[in-house]
Amino acid sequence: MLKPLMAGNWKMNTTIRTGADLVLKLRDLLKGVEDVDIVIAPPFTSIYHLSHLVADSRIKLAGQNMSWEKNGAYTGEVSAEMLLDAGCRHVIIGHSERREYFKESDSDVNKKTLAALRGGLRPIICVGERLEEKESGNTLQTVKRQVTGALDKLRPGAVKEITIAYEPVWAIGTGKVASPQEAEEVHIAIRELLFEMFGPDVKDVRIIYGGSVKPDNIDSLMAQPNIDGALVGGASLKAEDFARIVGFKPA
Repeated sequence: MLKPLMAGNWKMNTTIRTGADLVLKLRDLLKGVEDVDIVIAPPFTSIYHLSHLVADSRIKLAGQNMSWEKNGAYTGEVSAEMLLDAGCRHVIIGHSERREYFKESDSDVNKKTLAALRGGLRPIICVGERLEEKESGNTLQTVKRQVTGALDKLRPGAVKEITIAYEPVWAIGTGKVASPQEAEEVHIAIRELLFEMFGPDVKDVRIIYGGSVKPDNIDSLMAQPNIDGALVGGASLKAEDFARIVGFKPA
């Protein structure tokens, strides 16, 4: 079994002060946790400040997005180098909210993935189907297209640096969640696709689940053999809830 990865995506929430309060609570609650990798993705404005608060803990930082450009006249964008400099080791790429609200395409996700790897960041690449795609029976077709697109032209061996986050769009922020069996089926399909694309190197690739992950469903999700962790939204803004998710107890 791969070491689980639990990531909290704070989205456009918290200030520097409230984010610091949350991190300090998490540090206390997560003392002694050694068998799980823990990542939080605060707003850009808080990353550098929080990097000092997590420096002596097991919590790592991620950016919520990044540009595929290295630098230049791209007002409002953030590069891989900037994220690394601020204290990040990971970056979330292709979240459904980026795809939906900001019209990011599979090609955009691919360019960002390649730029993140070139820049020394570990990408957490989000894929997932919309409700109409699920209802029309196209879940696996959609997810496979997104995975293939995101990893196009990936250099040999680099796949070991990525994490895939399966987040069904219809479950994000809705309170709905894929059943453990539904999520497992998609995770198996992703793992099989990765093996077809990259061979044995994919044994080290974590595939995590996201979409209304909460303390009351994490245990059943993590009991599935191909679910290697979670990308958590709203519940990651509550220290006790996120700590409970990190400390999952699968049946």
